[in-house]
Amino acid sequence: MAGVHIDHMVSLITFLLAMMLFIGMFSQTIKDALTYQNNNVVAFKCSDLLDNIMLSPGIPPQWGQTDDAPAGFGLQAAEFTQYQLSPFSLMRLRSSIGTAVNYAMTGQSYSNISMGFGQSLLVPYSEALDYSTVSNLLGINGSYGFSLTLTPIINITILPTNSSHFSIDVTGLGFPLANADVEYCLITVDCKEEGAYPQYQISYDSTVTDNAGNASLNFSGFDGNATSFALIACAHLSNVVGMGYYSHVLYDASYVIPLVSSIENGTAILAHSWDVIGGSDPDAAIQYNATFVVLANDLKLREMQLANYTGSAAGLLNSGQVPELAYDTLTLGAHSPGILIVSYSTSVQDTGIVVMPWGLSSLAFPITFGGNPNYKRWVATDIRQVMVNSVTYQAKLSVWSLSGYEVNG
Repeated sequence: MAGVHIDHMVSLITFLLAMMLFIGMFSQTIKDALTYQNNNVVAFKCSDLLDNIMLSPGIPPQWGQTDDAPAGFGLQAAEFTQYQLSPFSLMRLRSSIGTAVNYAMTGQSYSNISMGFGQSLLVPYSEALDYSTVSNLLGINGSYGFSLTLTPIINITILPTNSSHFSIDVTGLGFPLANADVEYCLITVDCKEEGAYPQYQISYDSTVTDNAGNASLNFSGFDGNATSFALIACAHLSNVVGMGYYSHVLYDASYVIPLVSSIENGTAILAHSWDVIGGSDPDAAIQYNATFVVLANDLKLREMQLANYTGSAAGLLNSGQVPELAYDTLTLGAHSPGILIVSYSTSVQDTGIVVMPWGLSSLAFPITFGGNPNYKRWVATDIRQVMVNSVTYQAKLSVWSLSGYEVNG
């Protein structure tokens, strides 16, 4: 009888061990299935959210051209269809990468997108939408996190090969843009005498890239080493459009920094650099001359008259030690995307030039907006090719779940 009991005991233990093994196996299978299902939900949410953002102008449709917060969020240009975005709505997104800039003269902080010296877009926080506000407008606050990145598809690299010759390299997503049309303008700065406003000259021309996506520019009689200048290029092929920029300045101890004042009123502030970021020569008075160019429908750059000026706008800036000269306000074409170009001088020899896009795409500025996807357990991504005022971008949305999920086996 004892042997029978032992056999029953062994059989029971074996059965229980087998049950535990199968339960563990099934639990892991169920856990994997639920994880896969939840990841699929996040992936579908990412695709749906990206289309909602790209294919809706928001409420009101023209919110990007105002100073007020929208009641519904979307980036589509109200006057267009499909994946065509508003350069001003994008301009109002608070960058999640750049360091904020404080300007004591207005008492405001500014969202900062900078591409190097003399290339910046500074929008006041009072007009820029933050991550939390947009999450609430999209109805995902507390449920999902996201990061939206817009990157120009066409990359234009401009490099000097000598004082009067430049090479332009135009590439797409890993390939050269062969036989592309390139429209460009050269802006040179000159100061004739001490205390005078700087003068600028703008010349326009065009060329075509070769099979390797390269083009050469030669400016006869021009000495780039002894002149402050900016070279802006627009390359396009089969409705794929990109912008490029290169500049050289003779003086950067004190210079002009443009800041957005009001998108709705189309106004920008020209500030003395010492009051924004400091500098080595705070007492230097700066004479400036500002103009505004737009990318026309034929993809050529053309000068546009500033409001209340018959030509360009000239003036004098000093640091905040002289408050009435601390900054000037210019009125641009409120709803015409373009490039504000400001030439400046502190003496005959000390000149320079800075630019600011009016509308994100005018200089093909990229932007990253939203949260940080790093170290998240699962991040779904989706991409779209979009147009922003004729310039071609890739929009990438990353989405992750904030609720978390766990299956205990």
